[in-house]
Amino acid sequence: MKRHCNAKIVATLGPSSSDRATIQALVEAGADVFRLNFSHGSHADHQQRMEHIRAVEREVGRPIGVLLDLQGPKLRVGTLAQGPVQLKEGATFRLDLDKEHPGDATRVALPHPEIFAALTEGAELLIDDGRLRLQVTRLGEGFVETVVLNGGPLSDRKGVNVPGVVLPLSALTEKDHRDLEFGLTLGVDWIALSFVQRAEDIVEIKRIVQDRAGIVAKIEKPAAVDRLDAILAETDAVMVARGDLGVELPAEAVPAIQKRIVRACRRLGKPVIVATQMLESMVSAPVPTRAEASDVATAIYDGADAVMLSAESASGRYPVESVAMMDRIIARTEADPQYRDLIEASHTQPQPNTADAIGWAARSVAGLLDVAAMVAYTSSGASAQRMARERPRARIIGMTPRRATARRLSLVWGVNAVLCHDVADVPEMTEEAVATARRIGLAQAGQTVVIAAGMPFGTPGSTNLLHIAQID
Repeated sequence: MKRHCNAKIVATLGPSSSDRATIQALVEAGADVFRLNFSHGSHADHQQRMEHIRAVEREVGRPIGVLLDLQGPKLRVGTLAQGPVQLKEGATFRLDLDKEHPGDATRVALPHPEIFAALTEGAELLIDDGRLRLQVTRLGEGFVETVVLNGGPLSDRKGVNVPGVVLPLSALTEKDHRDLEFGLTLGVDWIALSFVQRAEDIVEIKRIVQDRAGIVAKIEKPAAVDRLDAILAETDAVMVARGDLGVELPAEAVPAIQKRIVRACRRLGKPVIVATQMLESMVSAPVPTRAEASDVATAIYDGADAVMLSAESASGRYPVESVAMMDRIIARTEADPQYRDLIEASHTQPQPNTADAIGWAARSVAGLLDVAAMVAYTSSGASAQRMARERPRARIIGMTPRRATARRLSLVWGVNAVLCHDVADVPEMTEEAVATARRIGLAQAGQTVVIAAGMPFGTPGSTNLLHIAQID
């Protein structure tokens, strides 16, 4: 049941990894959480993948998390009458609301009035992941004229980004509402929200989800970076969506933003996933580049909770090998003596509240006594997360009577989630914790475990007890 690494792996499922045998192989290779990308595939596809995940979970005896990734608004230009056209640098190009007439080398439809409402003279538009760059020179009723700053080919339905502008759009489309309700009926554990621009986007989806799943804010737009603190106050977890960030921001700005987001999440004790193009070359090659291996290792050295595979595991030729490679990189990095030095150096002081005080005290005791494992009895998962916030040397066991909590904890750094029954008193709590630590191979006779719990038992948010136990 135990995982040998602290950092977790999120693997995206897709055409290369949808059958039960492959999903089981991915778990055995090191996957902790599976991402269902609702930008692709039908509801039937995702339901079948979910059924396979739960069957594998029963077989391996370890909680497995499932992350539903919502598509979010997709802003695209319209169609072109004669196929792809070439936009030349310095040329004038018009974008308008006329969906009835296909475009040409001088104009194309942009059927999103919200964009026109937010644009100002001098604003830039990026098309086709930033390959084309336009600057607004004149605003009119239902159209804008632009000058082409970076030219190139333009074809039908290419995506549009508007950096530096907060668009008056909800992060949830009609499709997202349908996908969200379907995913909640399936019993997914986490919901990743795309197109986050402000904290209100998180509040909106939380009203719908109502604690049926945790919320992951995807930080993929400059507006979200500017409002990071407010977004972090509302969300349960964060994904650093570096691919989209790199479209609307200079590529050289992304590494510093990644580190800033990871630091902020660690300070608050909220799980953070580093995502996009981590082992991209393994989509078609059996090994990654050295730069990709270094990229994964950097996220681990920074203390990220999880690293994510996208096309590598969803549509690539080597899905299992990609997970196994990521697992090996994590293990090698965490075994480096400098890893612990960097984790300690980047540690921040806890908040002045009981939960953080217990987590900090448990870390201090674990360091002083060289304990084998730290155990958090938790109903909501919060006390295990507070332990994980401290990034202790000892492994963490999150013991919970709630299956949903155990699955959510599969995303959290260092936590081995274990289902247990409700305990009635301290002796029973101690007996269960010690037995579990021995059973999953994290402790043995003669060693010490530190146990955190709340009294009265079974009350969410009541963590107030720290107990030290010796294993006979």
